[in-house]
This record gives sequence, structure tokens and C-alpha cells, in this order.
Amino acid sequence: MIARSPTDWHAKDRQDEPWQHALREVVTSSDELLALLDLADEAPALDRRPAFPLRVPRSFVARMRRGERDDPLLRQVLPALAETQTQPGFVDDPLDESEANKLPGLIHKYAGRVLLVLSGNCAINCRYCFRRHFPYADNRPPRAEWAPVFDYIERDPSLHEVILSGGDPLSLSDRRLAEMVDRLAAIAHLRRLRVHSRLPVVVPQRVTPALVELLTGSRLATSLVIHANHPREIDETVGAALRPLRAAGLSLLNQSVLLAGVNDHADTLTELSERLFAVGVLPYYVHLLDRVSGAAHFDVPEAHARALHAALLARLPGYLVPRFVRAVAHAASKIPLGPALAQTT
Repeated sequence: MIARSPTDWHAKDRQDEPWQHALREVVTSSDELLALLDLADEAPALDRRPAFPLRVPRSFVARMRRGERDDPLLRQVLPALAETQTQPGFVDDPLDESEANKLPGLIHKYAGRVLLVLSGNCAINCRYCFRRHFPYADNRPPRAEWAPVFDYIERDPSLHEVILSGGDPLSLSDRRLAEMVDRLAAIAHLRRLRVHSRLPVVVPQRVTPALVELLTGSRLATSLVIHANHPREIDETVGAALRPLRAAGLSLLNQSVLLAGVNDHADTLTELSERLFAVGVLPYYVHLLDRVSGAAHFDVPEAHARALHAALLARLPGYLVPRFVRAVAHAASKIPLGPALAQTT
């Protein structure tokens, strides 16, 4: 066994906080998950040995409806047999991120900003994840080897924003995350910090007083982008977790992925926007599915996406209508979709 350095960012913390315990006590078995939901006798067509393993926190399972095999939260995490079927146009790296992976831990796709892969760990394995095949093992430099990343950012004065992503950057401890934020804040030309995380939704305990302090105490203008796809993901525990972040002045945004059988209905997306705003979060993006291999069964036709966009414009005030976008490899930005003239419900 190789001994870990005490300065390795990915070593286990000595202090075990409730959210860290929740990350260890996740459900990793389809049989256990279905049994918890009283679905053991109604098992859908499953991939029993998925290459991309099942992983779901029990706090997220608690929001699923027992006895409902088509539950939209369950559909997001349960490995379906459809994942094993090869579909034309669905590939391991749909956005050609390998081309933008300039250094271990750093992706530079768009002008003015870079993305840092702080961790390969997630609280939840979403079946549609466009990085489900990402080479995380090659993008986890230990603490002592992050100097080239900081040098890259410092040498490019056109960079004004850093996005912390992964995996999930909030899988790091508060202490390690604070160290990263402090190091970035020391780079004079950086203005903004963006944190993309699903953890405040699936493990609300992750929002600790220390996390609130480090996200709101930096000189960098900081925003937290959460990820919820369905209104039932936003329960009272999520609202309570987000409240201190909002009260401290942090910008809170949400991004969703448009998923067949989960949220491809105007009523669902309308309710999601309303519920997000009720807990202080603005709808930001609805992403059309990135065509990653194993996720074709979630794809929603672009024409239907445009019709959904039109329906939301007709039902909601403009500030509650997220932008519908598609990410395209090598494009200068995400590509916005205009709404269709016809509406759908």
C-alpha cells in the first residue's frame, strides 16, 4: 500500500462531518434501491453490472415515490439496460474535452474563463452525465503539482473567471476548498469564481457555516450553480441549506438537463422554475442532452425542446425562464435555442 502524503488534497480528512458520512453511506446496489422503493418485484430492464456504477445518497432516495417505477428521480440514477446499447452519434467524449484539457486538472474551452477539475468524486452518479467516461485518473494532481495550473492562469491576463467543477468540487473539505479559493483570489486579473455542484441538492448537509464563509468571503464575485432537473428535488431540506448562502449575498443559479421521462413536460419545468425561485435560486440553463454514450434513452428532440421553451415563455415572467442551450464541441460558446412558434403542454 502506498502511503498518502498529508498534503494530498484527496486524502481522507481527520474530521468526519455529517455530510462526509452521508457520502459514504450511499446506495450502490440496484437491488437495494428497488427494495427501498417497494419495487423489488417490478424491476425494470436493468444493467446489472454497469461500467458506470450506481451511486445515490439516501437523502435523495427519500424524495423518490415508493412503488413508482417511473419516478423521475429514480430514472436519473438507476442503470438501465438501454445504456448498453450503442447508438449512432453518441460517443465517450461528446464535447471533445480531451482537446481542451490543457493540463491535468484544467480545461480551457471558452474565452475569458477556465474550468478546474478539483475532484473526480460525485455524491450521485447521474446516468446522463457527459463526463461519465472522463479520464479523472489523469486529472487529479496532488497538491504539490497544482503549480502549473496556477501558472497557466497567471500567464493569461484575458482570464477573468474560474469555474470549479469535477466530479463535484464540493466533495472536497471546507479546508481544502478554502485553500483553493484563496490561491485563486491572489491572482490579480481574476474577477469571478463560479462553483458548479449538485451536492447542495442531493446532500444538503454539505452547506456548512465554513462553506458559506469561504464562498462569500473572497474578493472574487462568486456564484454557486446548483443542478436540479425536477421540482421534487427541491424539498425543505434543500431550501434550508440554501437560505444562509442567499442571506450572505451569494448568487445562486440552477442548471438542468432536458431528459426524456424526467422533465420533458412544460408543467414540470414551470413548477421547477417556481420552486427554485421560492428558495432563492434563479433558473439559468436547460441543457439539451450532451450525446454521451450510454445516455441515448434520455434524448429529447430539438423541436420538442423549442416548443417547451415557447411554453415557458408564455407561462412565466422572463426572469424565471431558463435559457435553452446546446453545447457543441469547439464552439466559442454554448448555442442558444430559440423558442418554437407553437407551444406544447
